[in-house]
Formats: sequence, structure tokens, C-alpha cells
Amino acid sequence: MRHYPLRSMSLLALGLFWTASCASSHVAARRDASPPRPIDGVPGWIREAVSAPTRSTMDKALDAGRHPAETLAFFRVYPGMKVAELGAGGGYTTELLARAVGVGGRVYGQNSQFILDRFAQKPWTERLALPQMTNVTRLDAPFDAPFPLDLNDLDLVVNVLFYHDTYWQEVDREAMNRAVFQALRPGGLYGIIDHSAREGDGATAVKTFHRVEEKLVRQEIEAAGFVLVDQSDFLRNPADTRDWNDAPGAAGDRRGTSDRFALLFMKPPLADSGR
Repeated sequence: MRHYPLRSMSLLALGLFWTASCASSHVAARRDASPPRPIDGVPGWIREAVSAPTRSTMDKALDAGRHPAETLAFFRVYPGMKVAELGAGGGYTTELLARAVGVGGRVYGQNSQFILDRFAQKPWTERLALPQMTNVTRLDAPFDAPFPLDLNDLDLVVNVLFYHDTYWQEVDREAMNRAVFQALRPGGLYGIIDHSAREGDGATAVKTFHRVEEKLVRQEIEAAGFVLVDQSDFLRNPADTRDWNDAPGAAGDRRGTSDRFALLFMKPPLADSGR
């Protein structure tokens, strides 16, 4: 698994910041140490979360295409974190986050009413009743106002394979990204994984092929004040022609083979949330 270097600060600077910020913010298990970069290997708590025997057969069947261990490691997930997921859907990633952050952590899973009505209400509700989800808070809220106003100390917000949907669902993405910025503590991270559109397609394929151009996503998130700190190619597939619909119900046997980008942004350490 190859990883690109940090763009806007050195590894040393990022590591020093993580160590300092974790020690000074709300403290939980391991928050006094700098989380390992994925290039150093997948840490034990993530391996345990992914390999847990109580994970459903249906979830495990998706792992080959979703690469959950690499995903959580890329997002720097570790015990004690406060994490939120935008577009939690039925909760595949949310459950993995809940297992990885442990009983000392907290996970917030957001779904819009449109997503709940269309496909997620039953599987999401059933998953939240599982014992491993006791540290998860359900947020039924629109994408452009996803969090309670008093939630402003998150360590990480992730959006996995849903950012493209915010276009055709006509979400105010400027407001959404601003809300994420405000909900994160200074130095908090914003992780994005999505299906890659062809160069120059922009947002024209967000509904037909369920893909979005990486450059456009990066521009929108950086416009909210975020700094790109890492990206990875562990979900890249150069053989993907990117001219087919990779939505779960349409992809068929090709599900999990789309070319996908992984981006990690940081709220600058000295940033003001604006609240």
C-alpha cells in the first residue's frame, strides 16, 4: 500500500501536533500518544475491530471491496476518539468505528431523512440495537446541518462513499463543510472516500455513475478552511474505465472494484470554530 507524503506540513510537525493536542483535550485511552500512520502498519485495535467474530456475515462479505482495516488506519482511528460519520447509511463503517474507538470513545452516525426513507431506516435501527453500538449516538439530520450546535470537539469526521450523493440530493455543501469545520476541535481531521469520476467530469456523473471528480471535492473542502494533509491510493483501480454505475444496486459483480480516492484534511490547529 503506497501513501503520498503530507502536503502542507511535515510528518514531524503533524506528529508533534497530534501528541500535544491529544494530551490537552478530552482524555481517553491512548489519546496521549500520536496515532500511527497507516504506512507503519495497521494497529492492533483496528485489526481486532475488523476481525471481530460478532461482525455480521453480510458486513464481512463487503470487506474485500471496502478494505476496512486500511480505511480506519488511513483515518487515524484509535481508542478514545470522538468521531462522526456523515451518511452512515446502514452502518457498515459506523460499527467498525464504534469497535475501534472502544468504550472510552464516542461515535455519531448521521443520516438525512431522505436516506432513511429510501433505504436505511430498518438496517440502521436494527444495527443500533446491537451491543457493540452502545457508544454510538444517532443523528437524524440534514447534511447541511448535521450536528447539534454544542458539538464542537470532534477528533474526526468521515464521509465514506456519500459525498457524491450530496450533489444530486441538492445539499448545500458549503454549509455542510462549514458545519464539519465547526464541529471539529482545532487539529481535527476530515476524511473523504468516494468513487472517482473521469478527469473533467466534475459533478456531471454524480447520479448516472455515482462518481465525482476528486479535484472538485478537494476544492470545496479546502474552501471551507481545511488543509489537505494526506491522500492514499489503497483504493485505486487504474483498470476502472469510470463509465459505469458503481451504486450498490447497479454495480452487480463489479461492486467494490471502482476507482476510489481517499483524502484526509485537517482543521488548522489555531483555527477558530466561529461559534
